[in-house]
Amino acid sequence: MAKVNYTEAHIRSLDWREHIRMRPGMYIGKLGDGSSPDDGIYVLLKEVIDNAIDEFVMGYGRQLDIVIAEGQVRVRDYGRGIPLGKVVECVSRINTGGKYDSKAFKKSVGLNGVGTKAVNALSEYFRVTSIREGKAKVAEFERGILIKEHRLKQTDQPNGTEVVFRPDPQIFKQCRFRTDFVENQLWNYAYLNAGLRIYFNDKELLSKNGLRDLLERKTANEQLRYPIIHLKGHDIEVAMTHGQHYGEQYYSFVNGQYTTQGGTHLNAFKEAIVKTLREFFNKQYDPRDIRASIIAAVSVRIEEPVFESQTKTKLGSTEVGPGGPTIRSFVNDFLKRELDNFLHRNAEVAQALEKRIKQSERERKEIAGIKKLANERAKKANLHNKKLRDCRLHFNDASRKVSEEDRLATTIFITEGDSASGSITKARDVQTQAVFSLRGKPLNTYGLSKKIVYQNEEFNLLQHALNIEDGLEGLRYNRVVIATDADVDGMHIRLLLLTFFLQFFPDLVRAGHLYILETPLFRVRNKQQTLYCYSEAEKQRAIEQLKGKPEITRFKGLGEISPEEFRDFIGEHMRLIPVVMSEDSDIDKVLAYYMGKNSPQRQEFIIQNLKVEKDEPEIVDIEY
Repeated sequence: MAKVNYTEAHIRSLDWREHIRMRPGMYIGKLGDGSSPDDGIYVLLKEVIDNAIDEFVMGYGRQLDIVIAEGQVRVRDYGRGIPLGKVVECVSRINTGGKYDSKAFKKSVGLNGVGTKAVNALSEYFRVTSIREGKAKVAEFERGILIKEHRLKQTDQPNGTEVVFRPDPQIFKQCRFRTDFVENQLWNYAYLNAGLRIYFNDKELLSKNGLRDLLERKTANEQLRYPIIHLKGHDIEVAMTHGQHYGEQYYSFVNGQYTTQGGTHLNAFKEAIVKTLREFFNKQYDPRDIRASIIAAVSVRIEEPVFESQTKTKLGSTEVGPGGPTIRSFVNDFLKRELDNFLHRNAEVAQALEKRIKQSERERKEIAGIKKLANERAKKANLHNKKLRDCRLHFNDASRKVSEEDRLATTIFITEGDSASGSITKARDVQTQAVFSLRGKPLNTYGLSKKIVYQNEEFNLLQHALNIEDGLEGLRYNRVVIATDADVDGMHIRLLLLTFFLQFFPDLVRAGHLYILETPLFRVRNKQQTLYCYSEAEKQRAIEQLKGKPEITRFKGLGEISPEEFRDFIGEHMRLIPVVMSEDSDIDKVLAYYMGKNSPQRQEFIIQNLKVEKDEPEIVDIEY
């Protein structure tokens, strides 16, 4: 290795905007392309909205207007407005803001003075307007650089702050806002701030019953075992019920922030539920049986919260405030008192809840023996050397813990056959990307019980590779990508895998971890240039661009794509289709229709939805 002189010339000092633009991941997590609800553009939106929500929480402004059109975002609150003499500093000077003063913002989400500055630095255009007592102050920026500071002017508009921004395409390449993701994000704000009217592109979002409304919406098509239990206290709110499906489903919040990764408050809730119900029923039920099929939402408000990352998705605080009780005791004391009282007053609910716990206990004991044998087989199969080609972050050790930042960068591709897995394995980033190879078509699991996961070797090994047997807490990869051929067999395998995850691990889908890899259908090239196309329309455009008679190759299988070519498709330019479970999805109905025994209905559906591509009659796309 050549030696490099390390001198003063190698030392650089970056200003606030340069550092944010050079290391955006430190401030907003992964950039993404807008296809996942935790991608960077949604974090930018959240950072602006958080400031407006903090105003509402403090008792100022009961309306929030949000408009997203043509890649530009406008957020208008009706709070106090930024002090007019500090407008520029508050959006462009790091560690500057009103939230350092605990008297002004006691239980705020953002306490480090970074959020809006990150939005400013990562936007090609950013404008802030503050209105206070009949005066308005406007400042405009481009990529964090002040381009125009307007003079104070008189106005008859009500107090508040307006922020307009366009995410910078230099940073967020090929990004677009998905209105369904934004709407879900805004509904969470509505549920957590009952009485706040949110207008999104002229649609009103309003909640009167807080977390009960949230669970009612989330379980609209769910068969519940008992009516939703809704408990409210000072700085804490809980809603819970039990459904019919496998897994545990949680929605946790801190100071109005949706903590998708949970944290100390969610851990305290899980522990308190077990402790309270054990004492109420006077029986030491297994925690897994108590929490199986639970659907719950918990919200707490604490002073000076500490999160494990700038994106505030996981709470790290252990106390509710300086000198206050621990979060663990705070949550436990509340549930022990309120849930216990509720169950004593509602005997029918208590009976239904215990009946669900006992059912889970029976099911768990039924598969205990099968599970033990399956785990022994998994060890003998030498999982990590045969089925799974792991990434270096895990060092081929499923028990090794990695940091949250590293885990967010990990991806596992589930492929079919040796040729496809071989190409991806050679092309992948070995540091963060793993490959799991299927052998043949997996079983159709629709209507089967969970014991099939342990009886079927492929599913058992896949479950172990992902480490999701006992829930998502141990999930080893942030993105689980189904990578199958773009032919009929590949589509069938994709549906079988989707059925498996929806049937037994719906939490994985709800949490936004499941994707489908989109690979090119055509390669169009001449002697000077090669273009890869993902549709017939793209192919036609490529032919026109290259002119003449370029060579056209139709890829029918992943194994036909060389590792050198694959490197582009699973690297920076990877196209992923998120598997999204909408609020009104009924898993049972969806699986019954597509994977049940109603073949004539499905045949009619396929015939009605066939799309025959022009000039390529043999190519058929089936829209599901």
